[in-house]
Amino acid sequence: MESSKEIGCRAPEDPVLCINACDFFSSAATMNMCSKCQKDMILLKQEHAKLAAASSKDVVRRSSSSDESELALAGAAVASTILASHISQVKSKEGLKKCTACRKRVGLTGFSCKCGDLFCAVHHYSDKHNCPFDYRMLVRMQ
Repeated sequence: MESSKEIGCRAPEDPVLCINACDFFSSAATMNMCSKCQKDMILLKQEHAKLAAASSKDVVRRSSSSDESELALAGAAVASTILASHISQVKSKEGLKKCTACRKRVGLTGFSCKCGDLFCAVHHYSDKHNCPFDYRMLVRMQ
């Protein structure tokens, strides 16, 4: 019998957990990440590339003076932080099903107001939650 070294067979390696500690198994082909973490990383890189391309176009347009280019770079940095905070706010609002006024859980019975917030049966009227939406102007426009 030939030994396993001569044939080129190897014993299977032990499964490795994802480097992001999400309790899923990973592989060397996905840079020791699970498939979900790798997909999230690829999407994040694509978003950063789009932001970098947009900010570089702004820098090229405003390259007439160094002060303006510094402002454009600072604006791009601020835009990326605003985008990141907006994404986190959207993700956090998706799971929330609470009244904006009293923080009571509303579930499926919540009322969505024209101001964009979610309210319970008590606070869904515009006079109960100090709604900033101008209903009179809406009627005048129609």
